[in-house]
Amino acid sequence: MKFIPYLHFNGNCEEAFNAYAKILSGQPPMFFRFGDSPMAASVGPDWAQKIMHVTLIAAGQTLNGCDAPSPHFEQPQGFRVCLDLDDEAEAERVFTPLSEGGKVSMALQETFWAKRFAMFSDRFGTPWMINVSKPMPM
Repeated sequence: MKFIPYLHFNGNCEEAFNAYAKILSGQPPMFFRFGDSPMAASVGPDWAQKIMHVTLIAAGQTLNGCDAPSPHFEQPQGFRVCLDLDDEAEAERVFTPLSEGGKVSMALQETFWAKRFAMFSDRFGTPWMINVSKPMPM
């Protein structure tokens, strides 16, 4: 079994996933557009190029998403995509561009449980956490 986050966007899914692929050193995203789907006739011409489904593979992990046509889009709430990273340098490398233009609720810093930890929403509205764990006491 795998848990795979599935993110919804308000028309900017392609831009978001291209940014995520670059920041997370992922493979180029696999985009499936509304206009190329069996649903093409049921969406307006302004949604033909919007994303019906996308898959991003980065560090062996999967992130999926889509553009949610109005009125189905809802601003994400009640969860965060957590990136559990191996070292502080990688946390800095990812945090800086991923949080740029977003809203930082807790800047990247050391905590009692983590070498580095941060909470923020990116410029696309996706809520994130970054964590670099400290060794567990024995």
